Amino acid sequence: MANRYLAGDEIRPHLVWEHVKSIVRPTPHGFLVFDDTVIDKNFSHDIELVRRQYSRNAHGVIKGIGGVTCVYVNPKIDQFWIIDYRIYDPAGDGKTKLAHMQDMLLNVIYQKSLEFWAILMDSWYATKDIMLQIEKLGKIYYCPLKDNRLVDDSGGAKPYQRVDSLEWTEALQQQDKVIKIKGSLTEHKVKVFRVVLSTQRTDYVVTNEMAQDNVAVVQDVCGFRWKVEQFHQETKQLIGLDDSQCRNARIVRNYIGCAILVWVRLKQVAIETQRTIYHVKHDLLEDYLRQ
Repeated sequence: MANRYLAGDEIRPHLVWEHVKSIVRPTPHGFLVFDDTVIDKNFSHDIELVRRQYSRNAHGVIKGIGGVTCVYVNPKIDQFWIIDYRIYDPAGDGKTKLAHMQDMLLNVIYQKSLEFWAILMDSWYATKDIMLQIEKLGKIYYCPLKDNRLVDDSGGAKPYQRVDSLEWTEALQQQDKVIKIKGSLTEHKVKVFRVVLSTQRTDYVVTNEMAQDNVAVVQDVCGFRWKVEQFHQETKQLIGLDDSQCRNARIVRNYIGCAILVWVRLKQVAIETQRTIYHVKHDLLEDYLRQ
């Protein structure tokens, strides 16, 4: 019955915006957060849209369905909403994850007309083309670089070196540098901050906000990037995004769209009742069992 229902309609990403736009609370200080996820299908067979790809959660290459999501964050009230998503299907539409991210960004600006201040994204999206596009749109970005990304902080006096091998003056508590990333335009400079998260992890965060000089602020800003991870976690743990065994590509797309729409509704109820999504679902199940 579920397959028959899911096969009879086309649930596309624009429906998510239609359902969520009335509850999003925009702010000039808002963030757009982009990231990708992999819906695990490692033990499934003959499911369309499944391909081998790297999963951060699995720390390796698995079989799964890739997705790119765009979350809007209002830092003033510490709330976030999914506003767009794309299914990664290069065999079907020829688009990379980077192209999907760019499409969604332009859609937010020119179609949704949603105000925001900065874009937060993973190191995968920290490419020359995306950085330049964001700057041409007059927006700020913050994103970590991979440790092996080649940069220059000497103004061309020295060869490029890995960003994690830059020298930092501890005595002066120097925590930011102006750098050129290899492959970027000659005069294109960005700031990089060394953000120490633990004794075992240090992030190197770049931004085009050249006036920024406070590493604590940078760390706080980057903390909002994890809202998209929270969304991915909630859709998988609470909605069952990983659970479908549907094989047809259209049905798979509809299942993913339905799961996201369910999250949107739970999110709305959670905000209205000042509960977490986990509590909302638990209470629904508890009410059902009492009947």
